Amino acid sequence: MERVQGFGGFFFRAEGPEALAVWYRDTLGIDLVPATADQPPWMAAGGATVFAPFAADTEYFSADKAFMLNFRVGDLDAMVAQVRAAGVEVKVLDDMPGIGRFAHLSDPEGTPIELWEPEAG
Repeated sequence: MERVQGFGGFFFRAEGPEALAVWYRDTLGIDLVPATADQPPWMAAGGATVFAPFAADTEYFSADKAFMLNFRVGDLDAMVAQVRAAGVEVKVLDDMPGIGRFAHLSDPEGTPIELWEPEAG
């Protein structure tokens, strides 16, 4: 069976797409979409990608949102400090043994975001 190799992009509607793209660049370090062929796109580091449909009535993220973005990070404490320094409220969750550490926040348009530091090993 042929399998997809990973996400090639994530496309979603936004009220202010340019400003939101800048927020993701400045807050989380995600490069802007290239405007020309010689500009590199954001290159995600290799690692696990979880593709997980949740029950429609999940309480894990906001009920008025159809999805939550999950980003792998190398140092959750440093990323949380960086995001908080940008004035964003962040909730650090309890560790999940065998899985890793997590924190929740939202972008300026209310999209739920989860930061995940996978457990070492």
